[in-house]
Amino acid sequence: MKLEIYLKEIVDWIREKVKAANAVGVIVGISGGIDSALVANLAKQAFPNDYLTVWMPLHSSLEDEECKNALVNENNLKFKTVNLLSTFNEIKTELNLPNETAKSTQLALANTKARLRMTTLYSLAQSHNYLVLGTDNADEWHIGYFTKFGDGGCDLLPIVHLLKQEVKEAAKFYNVPNIIIDRKPTAGLWENQTDEAEIGFSYEIIDRYLIGENVSTDAKERIEYLHFISEHKRNGALQPKKIIR
Repeated sequence: MKLEIYLKEIVDWIREKVKAANAVGVIVGISGGIDSALVANLAKQAFPNDYLTVWMPLHSSLEDEECKNALVNENNLKFKTVNLLSTFNEIKTELNLPNETAKSTQLALANTKARLRMTTLYSLAQSHNYLVLGTDNADEWHIGYFTKFGDGGCDLLPIVHLLKQEVKEAAKFYNVPNIIIDRKPTAGLWENQTDEAEIGFSYEIIDRYLIGENVSTDAKERIEYLHFISEHKRNGALQPKKIIR
């Protein structure tokens, strides 16, 4: 199926699911990255009068803000800014986590940022009777490269079946600025963080694996390991067997 046709089907699917939920529109958090940029434009396409994009700066980089401004201005998007820095700092102080330079603490705080953004989106969504659109693509979903109850917390996952390369192609159809398309993917976990450095290899390799092409043994084992240990992220909370009455 041609990508253009599939994107139109996604837009129809969003409308259908919103109607089925008795909601009236959609909301999406924008980060300055390509995935959220594409989903923001799909949101506008689906509900031109009932959508909202939300910029939630939280130690965001200057490049993040430049990309966000380019996206909003070039696509004339409706957006709202909610600055979460002071809220995060208060939570961080109260948590008083040990050894802030430890990788485990860095990740815990990074995931706290994602969960604060999720909470913000759901508060705004409920006040508007909107559904929350997630921004995870097929690569991220497969290896669990998202925060449980953070960016993984959403109502609909419109681009979850798109490979990273397909996201780039789709972004061009929806007028996503080149400054976003060409930048190195980053989750903004900490300063100078990039997705591919964190994962250990490029999205291109994950794309190739997912469509059944050959990749190195090391990459294959790493992808399958990440998929296995992140299974809990793709499912609901685990439950024991049913009680027998």
